Amino acid sequence: MTTTPKTKSPGARLRELMAKGVLAAPGAFTALVARAVHAAGFEAVYVSGGATANTAGYPDVGLLSLTEVCRTIREVSSASKLPTIVDADTGYGEIEMVRRTVVEYERAGAAAMHIEDQMFPKRCGHLDGKTLIRTEEMCQKIQAAAATKSPDFVLIARTDARGIDGIDAAIERGAAYRQAGADMIFPEGLANANEFATFAEQCPGLLLANMTEFGKTEIIPLDAFGSMGYDLVIFPVTMQRIAMKAVVSALSTLREDGHVESLLDTMQTRQELYDLLEYMPGEEWNLSSE
Repeated sequence: MTTTPKTKSPGARLRELMAKGVLAAPGAFTALVARAVHAAGFEAVYVSGGATANTAGYPDVGLLSLTEVCRTIREVSSASKLPTIVDADTGYGEIEMVRRTVVEYERAGAAAMHIEDQMFPKRCGHLDGKTLIRTEEMCQKIQAAAATKSPDFVLIARTDARGIDGIDAAIERGAAYRQAGADMIFPEGLANANEFATFAEQCPGLLLANMTEFGKTEIIPLDAFGSMGYDLVIFPVTMQRIAMKAVVSALSTLREDGHVESLLDTMQTRQELYDLLEYMPGEEWNLSSE
């Protein structure tokens, strides 16, 4: 009797990719963007809490429910077929909700998730005015998540301490979170390459870097992060910012001209859309599960 080889879990696939070198994960705020991430040749994709909230018309202050975010996870992971790293903000509540978040995120297809040490209501990591929970409280959340997750699922602990208490406090929290059971540490809001290098040296192990725009962090190339010891680099809102800039500009043109003829060269064509969807008009479309 022949047996079908067991498909590797999303977390196992993510771990294998990171073992080969630094991995870029562009943010996808819709399933269609997730398909484009895959088509562009990227091997991982990211679901940002901020971008997901923005898509729903909300600011990034933790207003979306677990159920709402899980819908986006399912759509992005299914459309991209890529290991999907997901923002879990503060875990949607206390210990019980952190445990449920791990279960629901895994069921939705996530390969990894990160939780942060901000006090609710949270703020974007690159804004001022944040407040942190005690290190011991965050460690309890991490311990609960670590005890709940499957072995391959990548549990990421984010600390926002750099912008409040300084780089040394961020390193201290990162070490405590790793000791509590986090697989990877995510230092948010570091200013420059020197700080990233210092953090990596003093908090060894799997590390995530956030390469967002218009925030606290200078633009740093992917290879530079890799040379400093970072395993995963997310670009959380990049594609949404580019898309919305184009949308606002196009709306202005349509409002002024009453037509879009001058915009045709900037548009994705009908055929390009069909190619991205792997759709041929007149033929049955197959939603592959692979």
